[in-house]
This record gives sequence, C-alpha cells and structure tokens, in this order.
Amino acid sequence: MSPAAANNDPPWLSPQLLGLTSLLLDSHQRLYGQPLLRAQGSRLAAQELFVLDRVVLCHDGAADPRFIYANRAALQLFKRNWQEMVGLPSRLSARQQNHLDRRQALEKARRQEALEGYGGERVDSQGRRFQIRNARLWSLLDEERHYRGQAACFGNWWWEP
Repeated sequence: MSPAAANNDPPWLSPQLLGLTSLLLDSHQRLYGQPLLRAQGSRLAAQELFVLDRVVLCHDGAADPRFIYANRAALQLFKRNWQEMVGLPSRLSARQQNHLDRRQALEKARRQEALEGYGGERVDSQGRRFQIRNARLWSLLDEERHYRGQAACFGNWWWEP
C-alpha cells in the first residue's frame, strides 16, 4: 500500500506527485519569471494547484506522451476522474484531425521551452468539442535542465455549438 493510500491522501498529494508539482511550479517560475501560485511548501502548493480555477495539465516526455497530472478544473472540463485522466495518451484530448496541429504546437513549445497564447480545439470524454485560447505551454525541466515533459495552463475556453 502506498503512503498516500495509507494516509487516505488523494493521489495529487502522494510523494511522487509532490515532486511533480514542485517540478511543474519551478519550471514555470524559471521560464516565465513569475510564480504560477502563491503557496509555499510542497503539500500546500500541491493542494492549491489542484483547486486552482484554471486548467493545469501535464504529460510525460515520451514519444506518445501520457497525462501525468490534471487538476480539478481539468478533470471537470474533460469530464474524467483522476484514474481515467492520468495515464491517458494526451493526444486523445484532441480529435484525430487536430493531432498534427497539436503535435506541431507541442514541438514548438518544447524547442522554445515556453509558449504563450496557444489555442486549439479539444474534446471531453463524451466527444464534446471546446476551444481553448491563450494557454501557456512550458517544458518541465529539472535542475540539470533535463526534459521531463510539458505542462499547460489555461482559463480561457468555451464549448463549441
């Protein structure tokens, strides 16, 4: 049994996810020169990130990346629970005809390490389409600047008719 399960902590407060939260927040601070959150301390920051009113997602650095984090706003928007979202190939957040545009934007963000103003179409778990605008995409870079994946944050979205 994991320490998080033994303590009845939610998954985003597990030791592994506390490390990911720290990486996500530190990378944002380094690349944008400003904090994503005001919270200090790993557990408090992880909790604040999870309840943030903006969508925050991240996927790993694999060739076919999978989501490794989704905050509550992301889970609600994509209509998935934690177990359904975390581990899902991130390409499945977009319709197949949008995969190329999405991949190109992610590659550009990786080359630049950070990208602002990203927009595109996404789909929830039932296939309902929505548009996102003015998203931030950034690389998750550890202290040695090794690439560990990418994160996204946005608060501007709307359902398509």
